[in-house]
Amino acid sequence: MRLKVLNIDDVAAAQLCTGCGVCSYISPDEIEMVDVLGHGRRPRVAANPPRDARSDEAMQACPGVALEHTFDAADPELDASLTAEWGPVLEVWEGYAGDQAIRHAGSSGGAATALALFGIEQGEMKGVLHTAARDDVPYLNKTVFSTHRDQLLAATGSRYAPASPCDGLSHIEQADGPCVFIGKPCDVAATQQTARLRPALAERLGLTIGFFCAGTPSTQGTLEMLKSMGVDHPEQLVSLRYRGNGWPGRATAEFRTPNGERETRQLTYGQSWGGILQKHRQWRCYICPDHTGEFADIAVGDPWYRGVPDDEPGRSLIVVRTRRGRAYLQAAAKAGYITLERQDAQLLPASQPNLLQTRGNVWGRVQTLRWLGVPAPRFVRLPMFGAWWSALTWKQKAQSFLGTMKRIVRRGLRRRTAMMPFTPTVAGAGQHAAAEQADASLLPMGSADAVERKGNA
Repeated sequence: MRLKVLNIDDVAAAQLCTGCGVCSYISPDEIEMVDVLGHGRRPRVAANPPRDARSDEAMQACPGVALEHTFDAADPELDASLTAEWGPVLEVWEGYAGDQAIRHAGSSGGAATALALFGIEQGEMKGVLHTAARDDVPYLNKTVFSTHRDQLLAATGSRYAPASPCDGLSHIEQADGPCVFIGKPCDVAATQQTARLRPALAERLGLTIGFFCAGTPSTQGTLEMLKSMGVDHPEQLVSLRYRGNGWPGRATAEFRTPNGERETRQLTYGQSWGGILQKHRQWRCYICPDHTGEFADIAVGDPWYRGVPDDEPGRSLIVVRTRRGRAYLQAAAKAGYITLERQDAQLLPASQPNLLQTRGNVWGRVQTLRWLGVPAPRFVRLPMFGAWWSALTWKQKAQSFLGTMKRIVRRGLRRRTAMMPFTPTVAGAGQHAAAEQADASLLPMGSADAVERKGNA
């Protein structure tokens, strides 16, 4: 029997959710976002929701269910050699923030923060919707709406943990002028898909900035990273940075010891991301073709086409995807907020050499899911077969099918997964009990049994 995904609750139960939070913004009376330890941010649907048209609207906007490009592929200004596999590309630059404090604190040159700062100081933007660490639980994230430099600077650095910035889109919709949105590729796609449904949001969406993303690790990944750093009691954390304060920067945890003293522990980028966090990415990230912000006005990431010395200041790869993004970038550079160097567009694939193979693997994985009747997203005008055919060896081609079959069993993708909210311990006792509860029992897809709704993230 082919499993079906009919509503937002099914999206989460089928492990197709990206955690963006757009459904919560669209239908706030029905849905709230919670953290599920081994999966990420997930929608919790009210037991007896006030059913209305917004529920259907949430499904139309959900990037976990479908992604559809609407740009004109025949636009002569786009780089035709990149369009099929990298989305719309008008220009490629390298750059970094003109503000040295932002450049140092940012993960790779602070370009996204610098562009956002220009918008609110000189670009007539009324605010910036983005993600920051929670004050009470530094290893979790919150959605924030910033209106001045100090707020932006406090939130610099990548957050390799679940985030739902789209749950705050009401800040943009209700603003008295245009605003900037910053998020993962799926967050930007959700925002753009929602803007097509809601003219008031579209009118105030002044700029979208997407950052390159290799996948979102679950909170369980962060807790394992902290444990490897010697932080056995996460509730004692004072602050946690995953990157930044140098390029690429170190994962840095500051915490209080039992006697009240403060200690700092660090891991290199390779140790934290490469050794721990990437192993905990949510399933939906394994079947995502967009890791470079194809739906954004401007996308930023690391220029990994060369080695990075330990003492080198950060630099960002900046991909201009729309004319609005190009005009904004030029204005920010003219005002001194960002320093730019024009690059050949081929620097994009050179900087992210693994992502073409990733896109090819996604085609094999999605086909396997469909053949076996397992829920899979619908992708329109995001071609992947070409990458599967040209970028993968025959062994890798086979693995894209066989590996997916194994994951279907290992991750329980044929069954309905109960998403149990994780309640972090702010102070005092440990949280191992919550961790054990997070691996909730698996229910048959379509079961009438309700998902247990205990706790609150």
